[in-house]
Amino acid sequence: MTSKQKIRRDRLARLVESGRCQSTEAPDYANQLKQIAGKAANTEAINKESKFFKALADETRLKILKILEVQEMCVCEVMVALNLTQPTASHHLGLLENAGLVNARKEGKWVFYSVVDRKLIENMRALGIL
Repeated sequence: MTSKQKIRRDRLARLVESGRCQSTEAPDYANQLKQIAGKAANTEAINKESKFFKALADETRLKILKILEVQEMCVCEVMVALNLTQPTASHHLGLLENAGLVNARKEGKWVFYSVVDRKLIENMRALGIL
């Protein structure tokens, strides 16, 4: 028996011991659980959600979202407002854009950033996130 098979057997034994299923039903129940996980935790959706939450997991990016909620700004304005270097501001704005939280609008050589969905920001504020 391989180590993977042993781990699977031990996990199924825990299901039976917990009373969640009968020993004869454990393999079928395990397959049902895997199907639930496959549907609920779709890889594409998980990747998108992960990017979203990673983008929010930084104080500087949260500050950028708050100031962009007030008005559209170019990178230079974000730099001045938050005392950031150009590479740092661009990095954070890129992550926010990648996560779908800000839009970038090009005007000549200038790139202006704005919040994609003000309702999302309002909902985050209502949840106490922002």
